[in-house]
Amino acid sequence: MKSNLEERAVRLGEHIIEHKSTVRETAAVFGISKSTVHKDLTALLPRLNSGLYKEVRAILDLNKEERHLRGGEATKHKYESMRRGKQK
Repeated sequence: MKSNLEERAVRLGEHIIEHKSTVRETAAVFGISKSTVHKDLTALLPRLNSGLYKEVRAILDLNKEERHLRGGEATKHKYESMRRGKQK
């Protein structure tokens, strides 16, 4: 019988694949920390389901490559909204 941790690791992996979500988004959906999501996916999932892990790893690697782009967009929006607030 699977433990709760094992079930959670598989559910996290399936969620990331289904929604192409980031670790942060997945953590928010499941109500757990980013560290827990990352540990479950990188430590438990490879032992439980290597095929699922490979798919998840591909998405995590893509998210890592795009991380600086999302951060730049967030900063751009922040300063645009601050500028609009001062113009009113």
